[in-house]
Amino acid sequence: MRRILIANRGEIALRVLRACRDAGLTPLMVFSEADRDSLPIRLADDARPIGPPPPASSYLDIEAILKAARAMRADAVHPGYGFLSENPAFAEACEAQGLIFIGPPPAAMRAMGDKVEARRRMAARGVPVIPGLTERATGPAGTAAILAFADQAGYPILLKAAAGGGGKGMRVVHAPGELAAALRAARSEAKASFGDDGIYAEKYLEKVRHVEIQVLADRHGQAVHLGERECSLQRRHQKLIEESPSTAVTPATRERMGALALEAVRASGYFSAGTVEFLLGDTGQPYFMEVNARLQVEHPVTEMTTGYDLVREQIDIARGKRLSIRQENIRRRGWAIECRILAEDPAHDFRPCPGRIAELRLPAGPGIRVDTALLPGDEISLYYDALIAKLVAWGRTRGQAIARMRRALDEFVVAGIETTIPFHREVMNDPGFRDGAIDVGYVDRELPRLIAPLLEPGPDLDEAVIAAAIVASEESTRASVSMPSAASEPGAVASPWLLAGRRALMHSRRSNIRTGS
Repeated sequence: MRRILIANRGEIALRVLRACRDAGLTPLMVFSEADRDSLPIRLADDARPIGPPPPASSYLDIEAILKAARAMRADAVHPGYGFLSENPAFAEACEAQGLIFIGPPPAAMRAMGDKVEARRRMAARGVPVIPGLTERATGPAGTAAILAFADQAGYPILLKAAAGGGGKGMRVVHAPGELAAALRAARSEAKASFGDDGIYAEKYLEKVRHVEIQVLADRHGQAVHLGERECSLQRRHQKLIEESPSTAVTPATRERMGALALEAVRASGYFSAGTVEFLLGDTGQPYFMEVNARLQVEHPVTEMTTGYDLVREQIDIARGKRLSIRQENIRRRGWAIECRILAEDPAHDFRPCPGRIAELRLPAGPGIRVDTALLPGDEISLYYDALIAKLVAWGRTRGQAIARMRRALDEFVVAGIETTIPFHREVMNDPGFRDGAIDVGYVDRELPRLIAPLLEPGPDLDEAVIAAAIVASEESTRASVSMPSAASEPGAVASPWLLAGRRALMHSRRSNIRTGS
């Protein structure tokens, strides 16, 4: 394996590209027309277009991706997450072309990547599962099966895409009258996101935590887990904030969940990186949800607390290497928190805010990691996920991680569009979050209180007016600015460097006002 085609876009494409560089491998890229000038394309050794912006015509087009792989003489394909990452037909098509698929084998992907099949297998091995259907719900018969299940289990129920994750194709149904519309929406979203409109249903559990276990398994039967990630802070089933470890997981619960996760791996002949997701009740009883047969968006928090490069481990496993990690040698250190910085307006129902990024200032300093592929001038497109960056803070304790995250959020500037930075800032300051008193309904339940400060007039309104006046004045006098012989001379005109600095300062202040700083 020498030349790896990265069949994805954005920050995960850049993350995989960097892992390839670290391993001495050649990264290759494909791109839609919307991503032609993106940073991953600029940094790749070779890149080929695969179609127009809509995913169905580009990043979900298997034949276009394989054609590009042949043209660039790729040896392997890394799917990233989303798009085709959990599509066994894509993995089989890669193998048929002589390409190594950097992920689980197609059979294991079908068994565990398909959420319905995974539930069946785990229940057969005595693993607790959430009550739900054991078959995909398709056509009129599928709708009737969901209705019958809801009548038996009671509302609310949860519709879920059978072939994907990331919150796509999920809808909560509270009453029979909501089912038809929810099914249409879930199937449509699943088809657009994964190329598969399969849906199933399970009982919707409230006041529980969403906790997942990261696993690694090689081709030689060795497997380890790297502990848990807390993913309860989510809205519309989209994760907003993740952390590791979880405030709710005791050493005994961690050991039990880890054992269950490894049982899932053994049940399917799985290898590569993967995540086994659970719901955790007040009693500490974990209920198996699903297996994500791919790399997770939130994998950096595990990397920060364990020191392992999960993408590099994926690549080494695909090359046939044995795991160098032993369960007894894994040492978790400190606490890590990840905020997903999105191009959405939290003050207005998280409305999507596509547009061009006028200015981007990334935070840095001790314990801070930022995963992004965006540059000033790049455009956030409606065709793709609204993720701008993954901001990760590590500390020796949870309190230190929160303090560093607060500092990083204050430094983070994105001008030109609305973002979720102000929302994340409110969460970091919220007593409930700081005490670890969270569950999957926390954001929806507390949202009116969390966004209330974002709806108030900012204290910097006068400063904004002054900034605008200064900029207007500068614009009118820029043509007549000349370099003085001495900046301190009475009546001397300010130097271009001084004016540029003043403009940058005012622009930064206006950006902070816009993003709620």
